[in-house]
Amino acid sequence: MTGPMSKRIAATLLLMLFAVAPGYAVEIKEVVSPKGIRAWLVQDDFVPLISMRFSFKGGSTQDPKGKEGLANLMTGLFDEGAGDIDSDAFQEKLDDVGAEMGFNADDDRITGSMRMLADKRDTAIDLLALAVNKPRFDQAPIDRIRQQVVAGIKASERDPNTIAGRKFSEALYGDHPYARQSDGTEQSLTAITHDDLVTFHKRNFARDNLIVGVVGSISPEDLAPLLDKVFGDLPAKAELEPISDAKLGFGQTTRVDYALPQTSISMVYPGVRRQAPDFFPAYIMNHILGGGTFSSRIYNEVREKRGLAYSAGSNLVNRDHMAALMVSTATRADRANETLQILKTEIAKMAKDGPTEEELVEAKKYLVGSYAVNNLDSSSAVASTLLGLQDENLGRDYIDKRADLINAVTLDQVKAVAGKLLETDPAVLIVGPPQS
Repeated sequence: MTGPMSKRIAATLLLMLFAVAPGYAVEIKEVVSPKGIRAWLVQDDFVPLISMRFSFKGGSTQDPKGKEGLANLMTGLFDEGAGDIDSDAFQEKLDDVGAEMGFNADDDRITGSMRMLADKRDTAIDLLALAVNKPRFDQAPIDRIRQQVVAGIKASERDPNTIAGRKFSEALYGDHPYARQSDGTEQSLTAITHDDLVTFHKRNFARDNLIVGVVGSISPEDLAPLLDKVFGDLPAKAELEPISDAKLGFGQTTRVDYALPQTSISMVYPGVRRQAPDFFPAYIMNHILGGGTFSSRIYNEVREKRGLAYSAGSNLVNRDHMAALMVSTATRADRANETLQILKTEIAKMAKDGPTEEELVEAKKYLVGSYAVNNLDSSSAVASTLLGLQDENLGRDYIDKRADLINAVTLDQVKAVAGKLLETDPAVLIVGPPQS
């Protein structure tokens, strides 16, 4: 087999090899291009591949009212033609060089990525530069991608969990942009024009809201001019609408009655900002409560002791404009009230007494030891970690300091943050058959 398809298969096999290469001894270098574009680089010549990830702050919270889904629709169009290359030709060129390019929008940012063969990097970077700077937004691809998104929206309208999630978002976030549907609606998507896409791209893609992470077989000296090629000609400053912090609607229960074999339960408590002094105490407390999965209190009480659910746990959620601790599980419909009461009981115990010294010691061991496995086990994971560290202003030495920061947490600090967060009356979502 020859041609673009065989090249794509060969490139994919190399990318798979790259994903399971031996663990990294991570040395993060800061690269500054001649035009001032900054990137963090982990140079790794084990496999001749390069993974680049980047993001622009903004995301779907920047969608204009009445045109929700604009950011999401735009991210589906970057490989549908750029510069003087139309959609079919652009995707064929990506295949020819064995490159994989993708874009995604979440509430707070638009993320892009490219994985490429090191010896094809110049051609791949040329394509990425065109996509970032000169997307065509031709009408035929707009209509096609829009139809795909609308089809997905219509299909999800029959999904009870999607329906419940929308109702819960409205109750939790009120009139904040986080309550809106990031994919948009059929009506809002229909209202989006070519000019809307051009304007949104110009306002959001700028140098001052950009972060870049690169992993792979490339030196700092070779990376610097490539950064300018992709990002150096973007506007200096983004034109973002200011977004206020969300005020979460605690103390209310949202019920969605639906004939399902299981009832899902979600509970939302206040969280902790990533830069807050008590973040690591909260991080450890959450691990003991429900974030540690098989070792957590919630999992032990709900799954191990009573067999009420396949999984049960908690996690800290941080967005640019909110922080929360979320507890969730799904159980037999006739045991839903019992399960909810067990969750409340365990959370109340943690709020009142905090963890034991033994739990604290075990949690620290796990959280220190698991970091590399969860964050540094592939090129894509390392590149994503580089973005996350920059996004949170944690510094290039964070990976080296992290263990000391965790080990410095005291039992009193964890108890204090448990009471601070978990004594709040939570927002609750229950989806399933009606319960007494």
